[in-house]
Amino acid sequence: MIWISIVDNSMGMLFNHRRQSRDRVLVQRILEITRGHALWMNAYTASLFEPLSPGIHVDERFYERAASGEFVLAETIPPGACEKEIEKVILYHWNRDYPADTYFDLDLTDWKITRTEEFPGFSHDKITEEVYCR
Repeated sequence: MIWISIVDNSMGMLFNHRRQSRDRVLVQRILEITRGHALWMNAYTASLFEPLSPGIHVDERFYERAASGEFVLAETIPPGACEKEIEKVILYHWNRDYPADTYFDLDLTDWKITRTEEFPGFSHDKITEEVYCR
């Protein structure tokens, strides 16, 4: 599976069971990169994509349902428990400091960063996209 997460400067993902921020340009970008492929997420994350686009699958156990080559977008579940199934990681950085109590817990030290790109969001001056492969 291809794991997508959005993090702050401290790799925080969530605070008090809520996303740290949202950006409609980032949502559009995720739809573009996953177009033509399955994109799995839970109901909480699906609220960003209403109405749901074709290819979006909503399941509370999305990280178990995604097959090889399919995408998952995880806001509420850190990837550490699924590490063996993850083929690629796409991280979006808010480039800001937010409070967090749920963190991206996958150690990317031994992963190879294959692409980095910065782009302006709607509510964020700069969002950084990083792509990691094994």
